Amino acid sequence: MKLFRFGEKGKEQPGVLIDGKLCDASAFGEDYGEAFFESNGLNRLQAWLDDNKDSLPFVKEGTRLGACFQRPSKIIGVGLNYTKHAFETKMPLPSEPIFFLKATSALTGPNDGVTLPKNSKKTDYEVELAVVIGKKASYVEEKEAMDYVAGFCLHNDYSEREYQLERLGQWTKGKGCDTFAPMGPYLVTKDEIADFNNLHMWTKVNGKMMQDNNSDDMIFEVPFLVHYISQFMTLLPGDVISTGTPSGVGHGFNPPVYLKAGDVVELGIEELGEQRQEVV
Repeated sequence: MKLFRFGEKGKEQPGVLIDGKLCDASAFGEDYGEAFFESNGLNRLQAWLDDNKDSLPFVKEGTRLGACFQRPSKIIGVGLNYTKHAFETKMPLPSEPIFFLKATSALTGPNDGVTLPKNSKKTDYEVELAVVIGKKASYVEEKEAMDYVAGFCLHNDYSEREYQLERLGQWTKGKGCDTFAPMGPYLVTKDEIADFNNLHMWTKVNGKMMQDNNSDDMIFEVPFLVHYISQFMTLLPGDVISTGTPSGVGHGFNPPVYLKAGDVVELGIEELGEQRQEVV
């Protein structure tokens, strides 16, 4: 299934993509959040669709898309998880995953504008494959890790590099600004993805290709990340692990190329859809 949410901010309704059409699934009676995932929601939704998919109304063209799930308990970002990206930042390959928490208040829709923080001079883009947790996970074995995954989505892990790298303390300073976590358009269930270790991913800024890569450059793959992170914290249904960005970020150029008001950022991952954000 490919799940999405639509409507004005704070009032989104659930939907399902069926035969390429955006269909309104609000009659199912549940939104896509922690309670939905922990109560076998995906299987219940599929059973409901089997009986009702032919009668679902279409979503009106031009309707805003929200994040493809409700605000989770946490968004966990993984840093330096692509070989070429580590090289471009002139940092050593990590021997264990580097991760940080990204503020859930940064969550926004896939095509909403991104707002430059006050006094920001170094805001950057990062196309990322995000993993959505399907059930409570604590001290998970790597071989069983995919049993805890509901699906995948596209994430633009916006980062203010001065805040992140030059203002001391945690990376979170540069990662949690408002609008810095566009998610979606779809939450794609794991059965729909043939090989999540081989997905084309890309970013354009003002029409120019900046990132043009593949998830096969990932250092620590999805099952290991779920296993590893669950050793340090309990992952709840609906939580997100964003698995890192490949090479081509603005910070990696010489001189760096950062975003400015008026820029248009477009990005996508094979099988997961595309996003578009205008910088304001």
